[in-house]
Amino acid sequence: MDVPAAMRAIDPAEPGGPEVLTVVERPTPRPAPGEVLIRIAAAGVNRPDVLQRTGGYPPPPGASSIPGLEIAGEVIGLGEGVEPHWLGQPVCALLAGGGYAEYATVPAGQCLPVPRALSMVEAAALPETLFTVWTNLFERGYAAEGDTVLVHGGTSGIGTMAILLGRVFGLDVIVTVGSDLKARAALDLGAAHAINYRSEDFVARVAEITGGKGVSVVLDMVGGDYVPRNIKCLAEDGRHVSIAVQGGASATVPLWDIMRRRLTLTGSTLRARDAAFKEMVADELSRTVWPHVEAGRLRPVIDKTFPLDRADEAHRRMEAGDHVGKIVLTVADAG
Repeated sequence: MDVPAAMRAIDPAEPGGPEVLTVVERPTPRPAPGEVLIRIAAAGVNRPDVLQRTGGYPPPPGASSIPGLEIAGEVIGLGEGVEPHWLGQPVCALLAGGGYAEYATVPAGQCLPVPRALSMVEAAALPETLFTVWTNLFERGYAAEGDTVLVHGGTSGIGTMAILLGRVFGLDVIVTVGSDLKARAALDLGAAHAINYRSEDFVARVAEITGGKGVSVVLDMVGGDYVPRNIKCLAEDGRHVSIAVQGGASATVPLWDIMRRRLTLTGSTLRARDAAFKEMVADELSRTVWPHVEAGRLRPVIDKTFPLDRADEAHRRMEAGDHVGKIVLTVADAG
């Protein structure tokens, strides 16, 4: 396939509101050794994209300034050393940046094949949340079949993926949400319980649900004053995993309680991790999760799609907080 020298992309020159997300022309990237070139059909929209747009989350060194952390499309070019079987394959991939464009390069090891059970839009909505939930809930949080876990932001991309993975792997997932309508949506997806944090005290409700025992893992994207409240929700030997700090980057924690109940406080960020780590996670997912994707037992929840030139509307929807599941940009034919 002939690859044009330039492509359409969204690459704001300076931070700002959604209005800075306008389509510009950028050079089409060329794959380095070990990389593939993907003609993008669709790109997932994630909270870190919003933070990058406002200047609060710059790309890691060496990453594209173009936002977008996950894509789906067709491999149309190979860097040196990449196996030829990749050429022409439909894939989805985790990126450090570059997704809001017509083309992107990515290490081949960060790609996963798109099964027939998924559309390109659905495939583009998988990598960021799937990699994040898998590495944090199951690897850092050691969630295992039969565990009860608490997940905040239950109807976000992360929250819905946690519910779906919990259903596949035998977890009882308790989520917090901001409305009764979202609570209903979370329950319909398979959450064991949905707590409206605007009308209920989630600490008291978790104690009631678990008979005072608490949960094995808390997956937290809020931070701030939620952390000591989350700790109250943990069972003995429980694990608290932080993946974002939307409510504040600092917290005061009860050290004696952590010691007495043998609690673990951990967390991680994904974007800045090196390619070797991401490739290792992709390999784990291909063996443990992808069979469920291929069989149609695991597919992401799609809230709404927008064409690339309406990325500003996609960001406005995310910032409004009304979405249930993933917001996706369509770039080419994403059926």
